[in-house]
Amino acid sequence: MNITKAIEIFFKKFLPSPFTIAVLLTILTIFLALIFAKPSMIGYGDYAIETLQYWEKGVWSSGLLEFAYQMMLILVLGHVLVLSKPVSNLIMKITRYCNDTASSAAIVASLTMLVAFFNWGLGLIFGALLARKIAEHAQKNDLKLNYPIVGASGYMGMMVWHGGISGSAPIKINEVGHLSNIMTNNSFELMHKVPSSIDFSQTIFSFSNVLIFTIVVLVISGMFYVLGKNSQPTEINLSQYKMHQDKKSLIKTDRLDNSRILATIFGLLILVTFFYRYFDAIKVLKITPNLINFLMLGLGILFHGSFKNFTSAVVESISDISGILIQFPLYFGIMGIMSSSGMVTQISDFFVSFSTETTLPIVTFFSAGLVNIFVPSGGGQWVIQGPIVIESALKLGVPLNKAIMALAYGDQITNMLQPFWALPLLGITKLKAKEILPYTLLAMLVGSVIYIIGILLF
Repeated sequence: MNITKAIEIFFKKFLPSPFTIAVLLTILTIFLALIFAKPSMIGYGDYAIETLQYWEKGVWSSGLLEFAYQMMLILVLGHVLVLSKPVSNLIMKITRYCNDTASSAAIVASLTMLVAFFNWGLGLIFGALLARKIAEHAQKNDLKLNYPIVGASGYMGMMVWHGGISGSAPIKINEVGHLSNIMTNNSFELMHKVPSSIDFSQTIFSFSNVLIFTIVVLVISGMFYVLGKNSQPTEINLSQYKMHQDKKSLIKTDRLDNSRILATIFGLLILVTFFYRYFDAIKVLKITPNLINFLMLGLGILFHGSFKNFTSAVVESISDISGILIQFPLYFGIMGIMSSSGMVTQISDFFVSFSTETTLPIVTFFSAGLVNIFVPSGGGQWVIQGPIVIESALKLGVPLNKAIMALAYGDQITNMLQPFWALPLLGITKLKAKEILPYTLLAMLVGSVIYIIGILLF
């Protein structure tokens, strides 16, 4: 408990906000470029201006801004789906089977990880709401429950999300041309080795990733069951959390907004278009951010039953992206400096200098975990670290899919330590970070062992 309290104090007192960290990393990158990347024939003043031009060009990279919007929609539309009536009803049905800490924690952990495998935003909010409703169920029926353990289990989706269908790195490398876009200013020899895309059959739905994910779900769920069995009940004092609300208006001009018929027609129109447009892509596992977001848009409108309910859910969900909305351009600027200045190649050469084909994925795993503490955004981290990982892997002959999945595993595992993405869960459950940290840290240690073994074996 003393360790977790110290960690909480460190994050609260000594670690700035994610936006401030992004600013500091930007300034640091500019200085590093001046020190290590300046050509000898150019003065510091001229190269400083050139570096700032690299930065500005990266900030407004149209392809990367599209990527940012795709990632934000994944979170928002996932949250919107959880707030819909069908999902709310499903959560209420699940709570009936949760009558003690052990079964509750195991059920929440396993279901949250399964949902997060499909969509990380959906899994994050689903786990939080399920944990909250189970606590309300226990309070109403006078059941003994250790609420912090159940709350921590609702956060487990964030330790598997990057290895799932909505993972930033796997989903972007599935797009034709993305790898080439982020690997600018490299030698022709390396660029010639960069594939146009890497599909899900080699990453998310590969035998190794599916097996690793299955083992993580079983082991972590079992761990929470054991923790629940050996826990003491805690006091619960919660008001009812209203998930789905039909917001109807008596104003005649709002009739179209409240029309179930119009919402159903439009939702079905989206789904018909979705299957026509993406059916062939789904058959060959060509899953892209646009595919996922288009499906969730159609389902969200259908599930909410009216445009009024849907847009109200969007308004409620939009606050979750405020933390990353303005950070993405800063990360793109950092990538612009690192790529155009040649720092990507320098860092890659450093990793290659002490790594081998076997050890590079492990080095990538740990470095990704460290970077995630300071850059708590999978998308932002991929933009910065992705080019380094790709270039290092190409130089050492490491399969790109393996190196990229090692990055994904490292990024997601330290979410159990970094409290940034736990904020929505803490807000919904009314728990404190220090109450769930002991259990998320244990999950991080157990999960790390599984991931490292998986990387070494496959």
